[in-house]
Amino acid sequence: MNITPSPMRVVVSLDVEEEGLFSGRYAADGCGVRNVALLERLAPLSDELGFPLTLFCAHTVLTDTAACRVLERLRDRHGAEIAAHLHHWSTPPLDGPVVSGEPPRTHTLPRDLLRRRLATLLEAGRVFNGAPLTSFRMGRWDLKNSVRPLLAEQGVTLDSSVCPLRQHAGGPDHFLAPADPYWVDGATPDGTPLLEAPITQLPLLRPLPALWRALVRDIPRRDAFHFWGALSANPFWHGPRVMRAAARLHHARGGKVLSIFWHSSELMPGGSPQTPDQRAADAHYEKIFAFFRWLRDHLPTQGVTAAELRAEAPRMAFPHRPDGPGDW
Repeated sequence: MNITPSPMRVVVSLDVEEEGLFSGRYAADGCGVRNVALLERLAPLSDELGFPLTLFCAHTVLTDTAACRVLERLRDRHGAEIAAHLHHWSTPPLDGPVVSGEPPRTHTLPRDLLRRRLATLLEAGRVFNGAPLTSFRMGRWDLKNSVRPLLAEQGVTLDSSVCPLRQHAGGPDHFLAPADPYWVDGATPDGTPLLEAPITQLPLLRPLPALWRALVRDIPRRDAFHFWGALSANPFWHGPRVMRAAARLHHARGGKVLSIFWHSSELMPGGSPQTPDQRAADAHYEKIFAFFRWLRDHLPTQGVTAAELRAEAPRMAFPHRPDGPGDW
């Protein structure tokens, strides 16, 4: 793929997963994945606007026959990348179902159990895709530094588990993570280094995150910064004006990669609080397409999948992980 050095790269990714998560139910089995069929409605993002999809798929999706038929069409006809998304609570081997409440954080699981679940997910992806999956995102942004080496040893070359300006009680601290990609410690068995490609979340003012982190010790209050002091182009977090402002600001600050995400079930009527019915779902699609038409017409951009970004990364002069506290 011939990509010029100047446009801001745009990665459009979805967490493609089972239904019920927005109700707080983390079931180990019996999970519906009907929402996957709705993703074909997004094909014009790639075909007409030039923004291919990166589909981070959970094990429940990669092992469902009907869902795999949809993924196959999106990959073969519309240029989507099939990537890996670990929901460890529903990925074998299971040591008992989790039917309610939050699952344990990944860094608290026995290391060998987490390694085996990750291997199960990636093997399901390899069987479906006919080739290894090399891009990865951990469910619930639940990635600490201590877990990251497992990714590289399994052949992952790009991770997108970091959401800047977020810190979760008992979980990872990604609060001071940069908005643009950076190299992290770890390499695959063949020596390929691991690239961290965060979701793009920007502070309104550059000094605010460090100041807020220093002043606010209570983690829930610190994480609340995400709701008032941050901008993103995520269509389920912000409205059109903020999405456009985030894209403009990131470009103005020299951002090289605009990374946008949402969940597959957020587009399903009844799948999330923001999508109670078909009318709401249609409005979301309209909002998404309107934003990407605006993005194509108003900023110099180049749509890429996560794997395409990783292939070009050595030429993009990304830094190594900057100094700073946290698990990013």
